[in-house]
Amino acid sequence: MLEWEDVQRVAQREGEREEGRKDVTDDMSEDLSDGEKGDIIEPVKPDSPTKHLDRNFSTLEVWSDSNKEKKLYIVLIRCHYYLEHLCYDTLLHGLVRGENMELGRDSDTGGQIKYVVEVARALAKMPGVYRVDLFTRQVLSTEVDWSYSEPTEMLSTGPEEANLGESSGAYIVRIPFGTRDKYLSKELLWPHIQEFVDGALAHILNMSKALGEQIGGGQPVWPYVIHGHYADAGDSAALLSGALNVPMVLTGHSLGRNKLEQLLKQGRQSKEDINSTYRIRRRIEAEELSLDAAELVITSTKQEIEEQWGLYDGFDVKLEKVLRARMRRGVNSHGRFMPRMAVIPPGMDFSNVVVQEDIAEGDGDIAALTNEGSLPQAVPPIWSEVMRFLTNPHKPMILALSRPDPKKNITTLVKAFGECRPLRELANLTLIMGNRDDIDEMSGGNASVLVTVLKLIDKYDLYGQVAFPKHHKQCDVPEIYRLAGKTKGVFINPAVIEPFGLTLIEAAAHGLPMVATKNGGPVDIHQALHNGLLVDPHDQNAIADALLKLVSEKNLWNECRKNGLKNIHLFSWPEHCRTYLTRVAACRMRHPQWQTDTPADEQAAEYSLNDSLKDVTDISLRLSIDGDKTLLNESLDMAASSDNQVQDQVKKLLSKMNKPEPGARDSDADRKLSDAPSKYPVLRKRRKLIVLAIDCYDSDGAPEKKMISLIQMISKAIKLDAQFGRQSGVALSTAMPMSELSEFLKSGNIKLNDFDALICSSGSEVYYPGTYTEEGGKHCPDPDYATHIEYRWGSEGLKKTIWKLMNTAEGLKSSHSSGVIEPDVKSSNSHCLSYVIKDLRKARKVDDLRQKLRMRGLRCHLMYCRNSTRMQAVPLLASRSQALRYLFVRWRLNVANMCVVLGETGDTDYEEMISGTHKTLIMKDVVGKGSEELLRTSGSYLRDDIVPGDSPLIAYVKGGATAEEIFETLRQLFKTAA
Repeated sequence: MLEWEDVQRVAQREGEREEGRKDVTDDMSEDLSDGEKGDIIEPVKPDSPTKHLDRNFSTLEVWSDSNKEKKLYIVLIRCHYYLEHLCYDTLLHGLVRGENMELGRDSDTGGQIKYVVEVARALAKMPGVYRVDLFTRQVLSTEVDWSYSEPTEMLSTGPEEANLGESSGAYIVRIPFGTRDKYLSKELLWPHIQEFVDGALAHILNMSKALGEQIGGGQPVWPYVIHGHYADAGDSAALLSGALNVPMVLTGHSLGRNKLEQLLKQGRQSKEDINSTYRIRRRIEAEELSLDAAELVITSTKQEIEEQWGLYDGFDVKLEKVLRARMRRGVNSHGRFMPRMAVIPPGMDFSNVVVQEDIAEGDGDIAALTNEGSLPQAVPPIWSEVMRFLTNPHKPMILALSRPDPKKNITTLVKAFGECRPLRELANLTLIMGNRDDIDEMSGGNASVLVTVLKLIDKYDLYGQVAFPKHHKQCDVPEIYRLAGKTKGVFINPAVIEPFGLTLIEAAAHGLPMVATKNGGPVDIHQALHNGLLVDPHDQNAIADALLKLVSEKNLWNECRKNGLKNIHLFSWPEHCRTYLTRVAACRMRHPQWQTDTPADEQAAEYSLNDSLKDVTDISLRLSIDGDKTLLNESLDMAASSDNQVQDQVKKLLSKMNKPEPGARDSDADRKLSDAPSKYPVLRKRRKLIVLAIDCYDSDGAPEKKMISLIQMISKAIKLDAQFGRQSGVALSTAMPMSELSEFLKSGNIKLNDFDALICSSGSEVYYPGTYTEEGGKHCPDPDYATHIEYRWGSEGLKKTIWKLMNTAEGLKSSHSSGVIEPDVKSSNSHCLSYVIKDLRKARKVDDLRQKLRMRGLRCHLMYCRNSTRMQAVPLLASRSQALRYLFVRWRLNVANMCVVLGETGDTDYEEMISGTHKTLIMKDVVGKGSEELLRTSGSYLRDDIVPGDSPLIAYVKGGATAEEIFETLRQLFKTAA
């Protein structure tokens, strides 16, 4: 039954892919050559490793010492890289530190942790790289070592450190997010991803400014690239990349779809159980979102590209080949894009590797190091710890080093050893299975493996033949390899599937031949090193035969050892970093570029008179010129003390304004000031921002009148406290276009100039009322934001495809059918495609439609809005939540100092508006019906994977709350968060 379900699943997916390829062929047929059409239909022939490498590098300039003047800044999040030329790398989950890594402590603290830390160190040594930051989570829990709570940790990079400049080198930067006093597994971190993004964004902006002063000539040094490692970090990198408009690179390490396929084949858990345990659906969507944003995807092997990334909606090997060919020739692809895949094997630091060159001629006897003539202190402590298990430690050692994870397949190895008498007589087995204190305190999967191993040792009576020490340090690992080499042993990796196999590289560097799984990265490693044998991990007889062959045939053992040592340089860190930087340099570089100038220093900037006037008198003048003179003078002194000339001008003008012309009313004077346009938005001087994003619409999608009273009530609440009101700006965020919003506000006698910013058309446009643009017009959208969100926006291709997918579904093919959608011209703009929903029952859910678009190489942000009466598509980098981060980047108003006011439901982007470091005020019983039912199909991730549960950043008030109650809730929100 499982096999049949698997066949059906594969067939359905391939059918959807073929349908997508056919649509792409039809849409691009007018300018596709015959050869390109064939490329889409015909399978791609595999290249040999040499041909593949030559072709990929034929047009690239290899990174060299000539780039040493670039001063790149690289950030790694076990999730991102930052280059300048900065590189940011990010790793969200697991325990990350530079020294004494607790590898194997749990399933989140494995080889990927070591890889990312080592790559940070190695990149910092490369010519042209100035600084490398590795982002991860700050953990304040007493359950873990205090070092994981340190905000910053400098990574040692060797003797070169003495020559480094200020702020240069490699660092671990720990960002607090989620429950700060508890160590959480990666499955529990998903609702807090946006908190991490906001914290990381604040660090990046501060660092870009600091580096600008040090090496950028006073101009911010923006990230060169942001690199996400693993799914959660990839999701974070995608959001950071969008907020900063810089290229993103992705390394998946292990992939959710592949893990889901493997777990389903095992037949032990249902899909629901798998999702409950691993949050696999949220992980897969994070990987899809990462593919949407990534310029480049780094893999360790070709197998990862073809058999793992090929399972994703957002990547199609055949379509990627065609789109790349069109891009090289400058042919229009109608907005379609596939990220570029590059195979770059991980590196290794060989500086501390000591290889006994004459071991091949020796007999493998270690007696001289244990009992005969050697001082006790000459024996590494870990050797004694291993050898105490063994009756005859002189025999060749079969070494396995991995976490006790079921997918590492250690139990099959023990069975193979136990059931092969010749192997037991000839060799010992050493299992380094992470670190443990008490099996009962370990996670279920790891504990189960260890218990099974102990039972098998007892079943086959392997006492004295199998070593399984409880503890080892990171610095012990080279000594363990050396001990295995001394005995002329063999290293084995029997994993069911191994994404790469870094331990195989380490073992080869110490002169150990290998036996490894034939599934995954070891295939590529074996092709490069030729230092061992590959086996089917499910065939324990094949495992036993391969091990026996290597330990019994001395000539074969010596040949494999020599081959490994001869070719191991291919996996050095300098080689890895050189290839990596070469690939990154080939990406389309982009970073924030403002068409309008920005004052670099608020104290020294020369503002226009109107701008200064509005800053000084903003709250007071909105109320009345003849209002509270004390408050007015206090505001004047605070805002204008740094510039006497501006102060005098403002006072003179205020003096004139306090003497209204005959017949003029106070409100007339007020309007003159509030309507006065300025060069820069007042937003840049606000310390807080209250964002009204309540989606109140009737059944026709028209804004309800109660939205007017809600805006007025919240505005009144903000002004109850003079200081709070003076510090706080107000923004409105809506799916309505500017023209409709303006008319709606006018109907309630609310002026546009009462708002510091307007986020319109679902985040596709940003306005600053009362601010002139370069064109000299009023109420024009921010041109910098329009440029900012342009990335991968293919409106023409999207128009055709959305229309076809929505209006040619089953049941709509008859000639009398009028379709599900029709264009909403009034609500559309250059970065927003808006449609009226004519038949809600036949409308596709967001995740279903997004999947179809991804399969066709189209990327955008889709949503249903306005009480499910509209559907809108905006650029990938645009959304109402991302617009808030843009305001942070553009005007330095920290997202953490914003509060978003929402109803209990809303448009399908509602969940995105809750998560993050901003405060959220939810007003109950004000939104009758939203659009969220159109967000997800039944097999998708859950709301709980996006929205955090109990959070001090979220508060509630009743819909009929008074201004005093609203203000007090806002005050408590900001106070609690602080």
